[in-house]
Amino acid sequence: MNKESEFPFERARRVTPEENHKFRAAISEQFGMELKKRGRPVKNEEEKYEQISIRLHPKVLAWAKEEAQKRGIGYQTVINQVLLERISL
Repeated sequence: MNKESEFPFERARRVTPEENHKFRAAISEQFGMELKKRGRPVKNEEEKYEQISIRLHPKVLAWAKEEAQKRGIGYQTVINQVLLERISL
């Protein structure tokens, strides 16, 4: 196997959750370190967002994206923060 393209992908399989748990436990035991979990942190029911589809005026979207770039966050987060501020009055 000299090249990456020669890997026999047809024989590969996914690692099961049980195997993943065993791997993490072995790494923790052998090296004394905990691996960080990947992905988004789990939210409780009050913090979960509802996915929707919404149409916005192009000027609103341009403002949100510009503001997001200034703040270093996502434009959807900017829109959500502005709406939360508005209803909290």
